[in-house]
Amino acid sequence: MSKQQKKHISPRVYMPILLALVLTAGFYLGLHLRMPGKAPSERSFFSIGLDRYDKINDVINYIHDAYVDSVSREHLTEESIRNLLKNLDPHSSYIPASEFRRLNDPLMGSFEGIGIEFNMIKDTVVVVHPIPGGPSEGAGIMPGDRIIKVEDSVIAGVNMSTADVVDMLMGKKGTVVNVSVLRSGVPEVLAFSLTRDKIPSYSLDISYMVDEAIGYLRLNKFSATTHQEFVNGLQQLQNEGMEQLILDLRGNGGGFLDAAIHVADELLEPGKLIVYTDGRRRPRTYARAQRDGLFQSQQLVVLIDEWSASASEIIAGAVQDNDRGLVIGRRSFGKGLVQEQIRLGDGSAMRLTVARYYTPTGRSIQTPYDDGEEAYVDRFIQRYHNGEMISPDSIPFDDSLRFETPAGRIVYGGGGIMPDIFVPLGNNDNTIFFNRAFNRGHIYTFSFDYADRNRGTLEHFEDARSFIDGFVITEAVYVQFLDYLRDRGMSVPQHVDRKTKNLIKTNLKAYIGRNIIGAEAFFPVLHTEDPVFDQAVKALKENGQLLTGQPG
Repeated sequence: MSKQQKKHISPRVYMPILLALVLTAGFYLGLHLRMPGKAPSERSFFSIGLDRYDKINDVINYIHDAYVDSVSREHLTEESIRNLLKNLDPHSSYIPASEFRRLNDPLMGSFEGIGIEFNMIKDTVVVVHPIPGGPSEGAGIMPGDRIIKVEDSVIAGVNMSTADVVDMLMGKKGTVVNVSVLRSGVPEVLAFSLTRDKIPSYSLDISYMVDEAIGYLRLNKFSATTHQEFVNGLQQLQNEGMEQLILDLRGNGGGFLDAAIHVADELLEPGKLIVYTDGRRRPRTYARAQRDGLFQSQQLVVLIDEWSASASEIIAGAVQDNDRGLVIGRRSFGKGLVQEQIRLGDGSAMRLTVARYYTPTGRSIQTPYDDGEEAYVDRFIQRYHNGEMISPDSIPFDDSLRFETPAGRIVYGGGGIMPDIFVPLGNNDNTIFFNRAFNRGHIYTFSFDYADRNRGTLEHFEDARSFIDGFVITEAVYVQFLDYLRDRGMSVPQHVDRKTKNLIKTNLKAYIGRNIIGAEAFFPVLHTEDPVFDQAVKALKENGQLLTGQPG
């Protein structure tokens, strides 16, 4: 269950190996596809070569008829398709009919369900926030509520997966689902009858004014609704006096190509090249800025990191190659392939790579995958081991993939967008301590428990500003957190330096604020201990170089 302003990960915190594997696997699900419209029809796709010998079908038939154990023809067919696509490139993929809706609804900007954001806390579904205007909010579901039953099925304390919970709560608009809820301070179980409805899935996490001149806007994906959300956020900031913009694309894994083009069009002067695509059976297609954009000439900074991919890299590449602004952070993922999605007759789908995309200077930023899937994943993981996250000097560049922008900046293809200003990950012993506490979920769970226990007091903060200005993580709460870690088997250093201590306190405050108020009390707090954000503000305040697209 997603919501605007949600699904956040601290931009400075990583679990290098495991998280890399998880997120890279997420790319394989094909979240970086092209908007539908020019994909081949099912008829044209399946009419190719029907008069030829069908070896694959013959093999499947023979296995089904003669194999020593009974096997499902459907399973054999799906595995054959899955492996066939898997061996083409890392981003071509097969989507079974059972998973199609779950994977596509977020990119279409909505889903149908009861309208909550939840987390699994101690094997129990805990409501973080009911989505405004959704069925749950209208029925009186509140933050902190524990959903223990859906219809007659107990879902608390039974180790149910998040995906299974989502399947039970989502459903066709207009259908009714009955849930049983435990609420803090209420002795009896509360029963709710919820009529499912269309729930918006937002791309815009937050937009707010950092100071009188600088606006901040964060996008978490590029979906069918992203451009309109971006325009709304931009106009809101301009109405509040914004003169300079920080566009945060960290952790944004991409989405629709067209959405990225429309967002870039708001940032570039008419006629500027945004991106072009080229494929063996797809003609070269150029996308240029078409209109006077809402923010085409004022100072701009784009933030990226190693999880920024696909559509995010199109934006960063267009800004960088047109000398439109500064790109700050760490080298992006390096996903420069374009997929088209083809629905199959049984409700499943195939996402097939049909072209590569190129930034305005002509560079492809796709990470090499010629050595197969394992090497592709390993190459990304090796970034953590070769020191790239600490020093840009550890990043190898191929001189044959060297390009130059109109203003003379040197940029490289062959593996992600390298930022103009590199900001390393922290790597001291105390930072490692913080990372372990965060990656094991202890900061979130402690913050949630604290917010849950003190909800009555904390809800006296009327809005984000009053919370940010008035709430403090005291020394006593900090000590409680260290004891909380020890109780869960974590080793706590004898001395934690002031910087790491401040980082811990900041994250505790941010997650408590998110649980009580939302993203507007989350990101502004995190940004007080965010070195990438600090560099962006510094660059804008110093009027850095190449911030308005004027060569110099």
